[in-house]
Amino acid sequence: MTALRFLALVFAACLALAPPAAADEPVDLQLVLAVDASGSVNQARFELQRQGYAAAFRDKRVIDAITAGAHGAIAVAMVQWTGPTLHVIVVDWTLVHDAASANALADAISAVPRQLFGGGTSLSGAIDFGMTLLPRGPYRGERRVIDISGDGSNNRGRPAADARDEAVKAGVIINGLPILSVEPDLDTWYRDNVIGGPGSFLVVAQNFDAFADAIVQKLLNEVAGREPAALAFGPAAGH
Repeated sequence: MTALRFLALVFAACLALAPPAAADEPVDLQLVLAVDASGSVNQARFELQRQGYAAAFRDKRVIDAITAGAHGAIAVAMVQWTGPTLHVIVVDWTLVHDAASANALADAISAVPRQLFGGGTSLSGAIDFGMTLLPRGPYRGERRVIDISGDGSNNRGRPAADARDEAVKAGVIINGLPILSVEPDLDTWYRDNVIGGPGSFLVVAQNFDAFADAIVQKLLNEVAGREPAALAFGPAAGH
């Protein structure tokens, strides 16, 4: 027997003995959190977003909702976004299935510095980038959601509605959390151009100070897979 044939037989035997490749782990929800880091978001406003997300994952109501699902787990990734090609994954796919893992995710979100500081506002770019993230993690969500927060309408890249429509066609839900500090009618624009898919919804933050309350309510509805009644948090911008 030649050495080459011997090695081929050994390789074949190893393949036969090796365990099958693990399938993607099922979770109730795959959730991409897309956080606005555009120029209109100063550092203080960015901190309110970041700490709002962190506080939400420490909230007992959110943890209870996560563990009450059929799989008792969700997978979360967080992205900072600005222009059409300006995106940074700041928290890669993370499994949340109990209080300890939820608090660990909250700590990771709190610890990540801001990576982007301008470049326009491209909701379409955020949606398109979120779509590339969903298939690349080790989890398979019963529902797949891209959750976009921001304080401005699309001013770079292709129309947001085109990106939204492609995502919805692929079975992905887009939810939105518009912050009305800069554009008082941004909720209407998000409704027409950003959200889409079965049960998609908006939760409106009238200003950045109201963001923490808004994100808790949005996560509760996203984890439970329900569409809430219209929700708005905080006094109107300028009041």
